[in-house]
Amino acid sequence: MGIFSFFSKDKKEKLDQGLSKTKESFFTKVNRAIAGKSKVDDQVLDELEEILIGSDVGVDTTLRIIERIVKRIERDKYLNTDELYSILREETVELLIENDQEASKDFIIPEDTKPYVIMVVGVNGVGKTTTIGKLAYQYTQRGKKVFIGAADTFRAAAIEQLCVWGERAGANVVKQAMGSDPASVVFDTLNSALSNQADVVLIDTAGRLHNKINLMNELTKIKKVMAKLIPEAPHEILLVLDASTGQNAFEQAKQFSLATEVNALAITKLDGTAKGGVVLGISDQFRIPVKYIGLGEGIDHLQIFDRKEFVNALFGSQF
Repeated sequence: MGIFSFFSKDKKEKLDQGLSKTKESFFTKVNRAIAGKSKVDDQVLDELEEILIGSDVGVDTTLRIIERIVKRIERDKYLNTDELYSILREETVELLIENDQEASKDFIIPEDTKPYVIMVVGVNGVGKTTTIGKLAYQYTQRGKKVFIGAADTFRAAAIEQLCVWGERAGANVVKQAMGSDPASVVFDTLNSALSNQADVVLIDTAGRLHNKINLMNELTKIKKVMAKLIPEAPHEILLVLDASTGQNAFEQAKQFSLATEVNALAITKLDGTAKGGVVLGISDQFRIPVKYIGLGEGIDHLQIFDRKEFVNALFGSQF
């Protein structure tokens, strides 16, 4: 396999380790539910439904998964408990495939778009700045010239943190003084990126604006400034969500989708929570693809979200 092959052994190990808390919690509960039972009956299904909801898969997605399992039971006439995990894996992956196009297999950008502009949004504390640093690293490792715009000018710590990540990733960081106009930072960043023939531009944005109207106005202003230099920018609006917040992540996805045209999601901090099921629910319920998952603090601990590999790591062995 090549150095950038998608699911190398190392990446699979990181995924397994990152989901270990969710997996351990899930398997413990399911094993308890099926103990002493030879077949999947209504009681087992009721308990599985409760377990999935408790893992933050979400009510709607859980009901769809259970419905698919029931149809398998009706079709096959019988389903023993030994088959439950494999059926759960298969039906969950099929559900995600039905509701989302096949995701990218690598950190790639369109060849005919230069620079490719990604505006990163999300509330404070979700790992937004860290995700930007990790993305920058992935692109520089692929020989891309990366510029980062420190447009979260409300927090000095955010600017400092971006500078540290930029240095680690080998990316150029454009910044101004704390309190500067974010749109001005964005203009300077794009100007510099164009002058230096950059391949990728990552724009950080404020994570704490007083209400949805302020958020919408700020992001709209930034996009208008981008359009003056690159009419089609931003090419991607990436919303970063923290898996450990569980159902709050659903609400944040809803609110940011209303405020701006989010077209990609990154879900972070999966390694520190037993709520990894939130990825399944968000992937299913929002017509926005989950593109990246964060599995640790390391600079290389950001992965492309692959539905099959994720479900395999969550529910057990390969199909």
